Amino acid sequence: MKLLIHKIRHLLLEYNTNRIEGIITVGAKKTGRRLVGLFILIMILLGYQYLTAPKSDPVVRKDVPIPVELHPVVAENRDILIQKAAKKGIQVIITDDFRSAAEQDELYEKGRSSAGAIVTHAKGGESYHNFGLAVDFAIMSKEGQALWDMEYDGNQNGKSDWREVVLIAKELGFEWGGDWKQFKDYPHLQMDFGLTINELQAGKRPPEQPLTANNSQ
Repeated sequence: MKLLIHKIRHLLLEYNTNRIEGIITVGAKKTGRRLVGLFILIMILLGYQYLTAPKSDPVVRKDVPIPVELHPVVAENRDILIQKAAKKGIQVIITDDFRSAAEQDELYEKGRSSAGAIVTHAKGGESYHNFGLAVDFAIMSKEGQALWDMEYDGNQNGKSDWREVVLIAKELGFEWGGDWKQFKDYPHLQMDFGLTINELQAGKRPPEQPLTANNSQ
């Protein structure tokens, strides 16, 4: 890289030397084309270095306690979601909520080093589940079977039960994984409180005040 920079300096000097009273000579034009080529080469090399640079694992601060259960605000709204869905004749079951980093790593290996399909792209410490800010749900049929069928209409009102639950969840402030553009996670609901995973890893935490006053049942 230093050699390329030295070459560019040399070509710039050559380019200025070949200019005569504001008139660009043939030599200057050739030098200019060589400069453009070198700039493009440098950009390609920088891009290659970025793409091939080793990616370090996320660092979780040790001086800030890692949550060990569902955040109280999320837990409260989970319960409200279940109650409001029940009033519509929909039985919601929570299939997962808080998940430790070790459990997340085990889930991450599915479809990779262990059997099964890939269900997550998040390693331990990279999921909102690991900070108690997410839940996964399913619908319980009248026969007592857990369903992930988004077209199921158990209350027979002409609407998808799944979509009805998602609408309630959004009204309560949950973000739905089914709205994501890339890896869609249809059973996933989360509350990030405006915090990114990087901020959570750095020790930031959302407030723990309940939102009962804001969510009428």
